[in-house]
Amino acid sequence: MTCKERLEKYLRENGVPFQSMTHPEVYTAQEVAAAQHVPGKQLAKVVIAEADGRMVMLVLPASYLVDFKKLQAFLGARKVRLAKEEEFSDIFPDCAIGAMPPFGNLYDIPVYVDRTLTEGLEIVFRAGTHRDTMKIRYADFERLAKPEVGDFSVHI
Repeated sequence: MTCKERLEKYLRENGVPFQSMTHPEVYTAQEVAAAQHVPGKQLAKVVIAEADGRMVMLVLPASYLVDFKKLQAFLGARKVRLAKEEEFSDIFPDCAIGAMPPFGNLYDIPVYVDRTLTEGLEIVFRAGTHRDTMKIRYADFERLAKPEVGDFSVHI
C-alpha cells in the first residue's frame, strides 16, 4: 500500500472528508504551495528533528522556518537539531523523502504543530510523493494526529 492509499484509507475510516490533488513534480514546500495555488500559510510542511536523541515531527506552514531556540525551549530539550534524511528514511518506508504527511501518529513519531498552522480552517499537505497532496479541515487533522501545539517558527 502506498502512503497516499494508506492516508486515504485512514481518513475514510475516521470519517474525514478530504480532497486528493495532483500537481507537477516539485520538491520544496513553497513550490508545492505555488503548484496547488494555496497560500504558504495553508500548506503544512513536515520537518524531522532530533530532540535529546529522539526523532520528532514538526509541522508548520510552508512560509515559516523552524526557530531551533524556540523549539528547544518549547520541547524542554537540552539538544535539538535538524535530522539528516538517512536518519529517518526508514521511519517512513512508504513515503518519498521530503514528502511525508503530517500524521506522525501513523509512524509512531510524536507530532508538534506550530501555532500559526492552527489559524486556518483547512490545511494542504503532501501525501507521500512529490506529486500528490491532500486537503482536509485543520480540526480533523488535530483530532486524528493529536499534536502538541506550540510556538517554534519564524516567518520567512
